[in-house]
Amino acid sequence: FVFLKNCHFTNFLRLKSLTVITTTMPYYETAFGFTEEEVFSAMDARGYSSSDKQDVKEWYDGFNFGHTRDIYNPWSVTYYMKMGQLRAWWANTSSNSLIGKTLQQGNAGIKIQMEKLLQGEILTLPIDEEIVFNQLDDNPEAVWSLMLASGYLKVVYEDVSGAPLKESGFLCNLMVTNKETRDMMEGMVIGWFKKNGGSLPHFLSGMFRGDCDMMEDYLNQLLRNTISYFDPGRSEDAPESFYHGLVLGLIVNTAKDYHVRSNRESGFGRYDVMMEPKDPTKPAVILEFKVFDDRREKTLEDTAARALKQIEEMMYDTELLARGIPAENILKYAIAFQGKECIVRETHGSIL
Repeated sequence: FVFLKNCHFTNFLRLKSLTVITTTMPYYETAFGFTEEEVFSAMDARGYSSSDKQDVKEWYDGFNFGHTRDIYNPWSVTYYMKMGQLRAWWANTSSNSLIGKTLQQGNAGIKIQMEKLLQGEILTLPIDEEIVFNQLDDNPEAVWSLMLASGYLKVVYEDVSGAPLKESGFLCNLMVTNKETRDMMEGMVIGWFKKNGGSLPHFLSGMFRGDCDMMEDYLNQLLRNTISYFDPGRSEDAPESFYHGLVLGLIVNTAKDYHVRSNRESGFGRYDVMMEPKDPTKPAVILEFKVFDDRREKTLEDTAARALKQIEEMMYDTELLARGIPAENILKYAIAFQGKECIVRETHGSIL
């Protein structure tokens, strides 16, 4: 009010014509953070090494504004210079909470895309830079626009071969911005399980040593506590959404040692989840999920048997065998769901 009172009417009319500057617009490109030259100059003045610069680049670089690359997070760089520690100093609590809730309650497709992003992939996703929050309930894919605006994702203009990748309509090539934002996203996923499902490492420990009872106990606890939390109001899709939420948890906890993939082709079909060890002496894992179908089966045991049979008939281990993983190191699990109950069964060899 004070501003308007002392503002010339002509200037007020100009003020009404405000322009919203988004991350892809070529305006004020260097004003949203520190440039690499500014960061490295400040680090030189404080005696940081070349190795320190590369660490800071990995953690806090990666923001793209308009046509300008290599913009650093000013908040995190400032805190790093003050505290001398590489950490996720930046955390936008409100957007983190909203993004986390939207991803958690999203369908299986959203979780598969989140899985790929956490694996470092570049995805072409729909973006609306004028997104409003109430659109998130009606359009789950609006979460990518929110993540871009919040800095978790960045627009990628070049692929690893150097070929240009252009925006196409409302589609943008996106990937996780840097190590800091990746850590924040991974912490978000871990939080889903800490709050509602006990210890995920307990499940992984059982899985890697063939303990179906340990896996089953964990999953049934998680199902009782979280199935509606992951996909509210969509009971028919809840098991599928739930297990893709679980895949995200597996990625977060095993990414250093495993390549985790879902819904990929191998043999004569598509497996649900495959975990390929980076060290071929470690066990590989194939997970197949089935929901009880009373038109085809009498019990959950029948459902699990059908899943195990599918693993063998479709030769889902083909990809792992081709990569040099010994057959005896491949663990094959069937997880059969019925409502909030599941059973886990495993086989090393053929059951045909």
